[in-house]
Formats: sequence, C-alpha cells, structure tokens
Amino acid sequence: MLEIAEVSKDDVVYDIGSGDGRILITAAQDFKSKAVGIELNEILVKDTQRRVKELGLEDKIEVVQADAIEADLSGATVVTVYLLTASNEQLRPKLERELAPGARVVSHDFQFSGWQHEAMEEVEGQSRRHRVYLYRMPDKSE
Repeated sequence: MLEIAEVSKDDVVYDIGSGDGRILITAAQDFKSKAVGIELNEILVKDTQRRVKELGLEDKIEVVQADAIEADLSGATVVTVYLLTASNEQLRPKLERELAPGARVVSHDFQFSGWQHEAMEEVEGQSRRHRVYLYRMPDKSE
C-alpha cells in the first residue's frame, strides 16, 4: 500500500483502522515518513503505542483512539484504508472535504465508488490475491 502511494520522508501517512500498527511502523521505519493511526479499539491503540515506544518511534508515530468520521484527517498526505465498500462510502465525503489536492488515498481490496483509481495493483496474499487501489485527490476547482 505504501509502495503504490510512493510514500517518502516528506509524507504524513494516516492509517484508518490502524489495528496492530503494522502500516504505521512500516511507514516510519522503511519510508522514513511520519504516521498517524486512527483506531477505535482501545486495546489495539494501547498495544500499538507500547510497540511504538519499544521501537523508539514516538517522534514518528502517533496513535489516536477515535472514529475516523470524527477525526481530523487534514494533515494527511497519504491515507490508507482496509475497510468495506460501505465504510469507504461513509468516509469518502470527509476525505473530499479535508484532504488537500494531490493527497493520495490507498484502499486495500475495496474501491471508492464514484472515484476513478489512478492505479491498481494485484498482490499475492497468504491465501488469495488482493487488489490495492490508488486514488489522488483532485484540485478543488475541478
């Protein structure tokens, strides 16, 4: 997901539903970017925060317990999601409002209807193939 978005040290990656924090940690360690996790589950948030501290990545990663619909996403240059299509539909207007032109949205397996993806890659998983979709936020005047 981070590769298709061409994440760099200049990016701020927001992972919606950050779970165990693997996207955040990879963004910080391998791509040298800052990362913010938005996660509802308090246990996952605490576990990820503990892991971030163990890895010494507190200056690169922030994990917030919040509902993505209520969280401020405006600081993101890249947003990663692994949500169902219905959840993507709920999130889409918020992303359109809050993300700057040129920000990238990467969705694992589920598309954002109404958006045209810029790229799509198939990747081999442990039990099946997955699709990763890349979207880029347009100029607001378009």
